Amino acid sequence: MKLILTATVENLGVPGDIVEVKDGYARNYLLPRSLAVVATRAAEKQIAEIKRAQDVREIRNVEHAHEVRQQLDALEKVIVNVRASESGKLFGSVTTGDIVDGVRAAGGPVLDKRTINLPKGMIKSTGNYQVEVKLHQDVLGKVNFSVVAA
Repeated sequence: MKLILTATVENLGVPGDIVEVKDGYARNYLLPRSLAVVATRAAEKQIAEIKRAQDVREIRNVEHAHEVRQQLDALEKVIVNVRASESGKLFGSVTTGDIVDGVRAAGGPVLDKRTINLPKGMIKSTGNYQVEVKLHQDVLGKVNFSVVAA
């Protein structure tokens, strides 16, 4: 059966790869777990759009990673708006997606939310924070941001 992978599958491929697998493997493992979709023209077009969007966020090499780090360092006011009580305690917590949206709103580069190192449950109140962004294997950036009540 011909499938398009939607997630990384060990010993098979990465998202966007078109693979040929046995029918049972596809029906019983890949499709129920949403690791792949049946290869159709519409699915191939959708995967092409997803790949284009990933290419925009992708760090190409070390020099590009240094450029992105300089852009992050140049940002002055990164603000993350969240719902909070009057005492400053958040209703929930700040996610990596919230930080990516804050960086983009401040005029910074487009980041992939999976590159942000945010310890679980770290941010549960308003204030100023700093997180690391793994831009490349050898390049780490830092993002300073403020969490404010919306």
